[in-house]
Amino acid sequence: MKFLGKLLLALPLLLATLWGCAALWIDGPASRPLAGALAAGFGLACGLLLIWLRPCWRGLAGFALLFSGLLAWWLSIEPSNDRDWQPDVARPPDVIWVDEDHVTIRNIRLFEYRSNEDFDEIWGERTYDLSSITGVDLYLATWGAPLIAHTIVSWEFEDGQHLAISIETRKESHESYSALRGFFRQFELYYVVSEERDVVQVRTNFREDRVSLFRLATPPDLARAVLVDYLEEIDRLSRRPRWYNALTQNCTTAIQHHIDHVAPRNPWDWRILVNGQLDELAYERGNINTSIPFEEMQRRSDITEIANAANGAPDFSQRIRVGLPERPPQR
Repeated sequence: MKFLGKLLLALPLLLATLWGCAALWIDGPASRPLAGALAAGFGLACGLLLIWLRPCWRGLAGFALLFSGLLAWWLSIEPSNDRDWQPDVARPPDVIWVDEDHVTIRNIRLFEYRSNEDFDEIWGERTYDLSSITGVDLYLATWGAPLIAHTIVSWEFEDGQHLAISIETRKESHESYSALRGFFRQFELYYVVSEERDVVQVRTNFREDRVSLFRLATPPDLARAVLVDYLEEIDRLSRRPRWYNALTQNCTTAIQHHIDHVAPRNPWDWRILVNGQLDELAYERGNINTSIPFEEMQRRSDITEIANAANGAPDFSQRIRVGLPERPPQR
């Protein structure tokens, strides 16, 4: 029992030490030699405190003090809206309320793609009547890792418009995404507000993702409330940026936060983190069509081929919905 107790204490201490070393290496000084020296020094100091300082409580107290200092430094790293951004995240959306039902959004991304790297940068403005929302849909995009997906939410309006919002990292011109760096303070949070012909098509046609589209049972009043919560967050981010985090503030956990703000009735589930299984969770909860077997629903919801065929078409949103499982009764 004594050995087990030591093991249970050692594991979180080891993980905290490794996290601290990684934080100094990734978020520390731009000079790699200096960042490496700080990370190595932190690891060595933790080891000396925990292994050599006696009695044990003194070592633990020293470790707690050292780690607290590191954590205070890490939490003090501020995000910014003023950097040299990549073109596809260069302009933050601007939300302007006309009245309680009508909202104008500037800097909607409407890029025209020839490849993932070659595109015309087009930013537009659209006005939406929130009282005409008819439903909301969910996209899952996968790229070879079946347990991990990227999620996009899209609102449908009576006039045929579809407003898609994708929660992503805001990368600087010299950056590329790294799953490891996504756990640290490397990327600001960015909401891509777009038409489906941009944000969905770039994944199906140019990044070669497999993309599925699921029509949700969400009633229009709840769909509207979630969209308003999104827009309020977009407005806040334009004034006060936040960090993206691959665990706590990513494309799917952020959706869960928005839903919890307006309808805190869906319990947490591990598939919110392992979001490649999100369609299975939605099926179990009756949030998508359950009138057909799950495997058939998955097959019919894959829009990758039809999206490739609809490349560049003005009626892209209508074409990709042909043959989809019907929207379940809204409840």
